[in-house]
Amino acid sequence: MTRFNKLRAFVAVAALSAASGAFAADIDMNADANDVAISGYDPVAYFSDSEATKGSAEYTATYKNAIYHFSSAENRDLFRADPSAYAPQYGGYCAFGVTMEKKFDVDPEAWRIVDNKLYLNLNKDVQTRWLTDVPGFIANANDIWPEIKTVEAAEL
Repeated sequence: MTRFNKLRAFVAVAALSAASGAFAADIDMNADANDVAISGYDPVAYFSDSEATKGSAEYTATYKNAIYHFSSAENRDLFRADPSAYAPQYGGYCAFGVTMEKKFDVDPEAWRIVDNKLYLNLNKDVQTRWLTDVPGFIANANDIWPEIKTVEAAEL
């Protein structure tokens, strides 16, 4: 490979790497390696159906570069009209974890709506602890979140 071809290959790889990074979910969003939030669960269904409902890749919308799946076009459209009303608090990280200055993944089945906001927890056991003082934990997490939201989860 000539020096020019090596340089051209390096530039191409660098450009592709930069482009792929431009589409990654924002640092304050909990999304998987494919940028899918809430493990593909429909955030609107928590409000409209009062249950955790798996969404479909057929109905998607993005918010803060994370991809949300929905169980219907109607839910997708409701989300698009006001994503901050339906997106989980703390970028979809565990609400109890935030009180400990951590960003933990969540179980989409461990959820609660409080004051018209969606909160998720690591699992049902953690949620049981969180439920012992929801107002106190929310107040604490609201104070902590601005300090940790722009820090990589692995660094906390």
